[in-house]
Amino acid sequence: MAKKENPQLFKKIFVLDTSVILYDHNAVNNFQEHDVAVPALVLEELDNFKSGNDTRNFEARNFIRIIDSASKNNLLNKWSVLNKQSTGRFKIQINEQPSQQNAETMFSHGKFDNRILNAALVLKEEHPNQKVVLVSKDICLRLKAKALALHAEDYETGKVKNVEELYSGKTILKISDAAMLDDLKRNKVIDAASLDLPYTVSNHFYVLKNKRKEQITFYNVNDHSLKLVKEEPVFGVSPRNAEQSFAIEALLNPAIKLVTIQGNAGTGKTLLALASALEQRRNYRQIYITRPIVPLSNKDIGFLPGDVKSKVDPYMAPIWDNLKFIREQFANDEKMQHKIDELVSTEKIEIAPLAFIRGRTLNKIFFMVDEAQNLTPHEIKTIISRAGEDTKIVFTGDVYQIDTPYLDSESNGLSYLIENAKNHPLYAHITLQKGERSELANLATELL
Repeated sequence: MAKKENPQLFKKIFVLDTSVILYDHNAVNNFQEHDVAVPALVLEELDNFKSGNDTRNFEARNFIRIIDSASKNNLLNKWSVLNKQSTGRFKIQINEQPSQQNAETMFSHGKFDNRILNAALVLKEEHPNQKVVLVSKDICLRLKAKALALHAEDYETGKVKNVEELYSGKTILKISDAAMLDDLKRNKVIDAASLDLPYTVSNHFYVLKNKRKEQITFYNVNDHSLKLVKEEPVFGVSPRNAEQSFAIEALLNPAIKLVTIQGNAGTGKTLLALASALEQRRNYRQIYITRPIVPLSNKDIGFLPGDVKSKVDPYMAPIWDNLKFIREQFANDEKMQHKIDELVSTEKIEIAPLAFIRGRTLNKIFFMVDEAQNLTPHEIKTIISRAGEDTKIVFTGDVYQIDTPYLDSESNGLSYLIENAKNHPLYAHITLQKGERSELANLATELL
């Protein structure tokens, strides 16, 4: 008779640190049949985050509610099932004193990270038949764990694999039929049903080439048409390449409610989005432009002097710079300059940190989020879920230029959105590659 294998040998114990919970409050429910432990010290750290309007505060509060709801009839220092759908168990790990290796002896005493490592080492000693894995968004903590022969890995939920192959929104396609390009140029729109296009399940941009002829086009997934994209200025800002024309097409298209623009510094992401918003100012009740505040040197904005506006203005400066540039395009039109100033003074254009919009419903608003790569997938979802009727949301950013310590090119919200929304009929994306700020800026991007 075959010997039954112990199911415990296949069940792992995942130990979550604070960074994982602040990234995704529902992380404890995402490990399927495996057990999940949270060191008691993590609860103490979360207690420091529970107050405030930042996303981290929101994540901390929701995690605490999940655990409180699940612990009604259970002691948290004992293994128990968190929800009926899961066969995995949960506990708060109290003991931080391993009998063998000690992280505080190895590294330093009193540091929270080392106490979390000790909690995981205790679980490894208590459960020799189960693989214990520390899950953390903190690279240094994962390295320290591996130095102690403790398995460690990043939190994978929401991560995009092969970010180098992330959807670009654009395809260069050689066309053998030159007459088709002539027909497109003449009629502006043609039926794409007879064309062998590589992307037909999503809104997509094509550069069609036939010898010396070239047309830049937009494929509309709703009616399967191919439309000639105009290379025309928008609110005084002229596109300098095909990619920028694609971005303007997506930004001005009323049928597209969600747009992402990804690209290096100097490619024109913010400027094009802002100019397009101003071009459509009559179609929206308000233009709201925002960006997540990522404090320099990990300091909170509270360390800055002055009132709230004085504190946040340094972080909003790039947006004001772009607005000033657009205003300068109307140097000979005082009436338009006055109109732009009036839009700001009457708050038709509002520029404010992302944290200030929590709880708002966005009805008939052009909502633009700059530096979206510094958002988590959950933050992206929260923003989009607030969209009301006739609202358009635009995210701009560079997935390779991330300023927050626990995000990377694979786990940030912008990459997550591009990967998961690419086939939706309300969505369009374009990656800008050519820098247009200056030749000196291009030198920095290409060579340094």
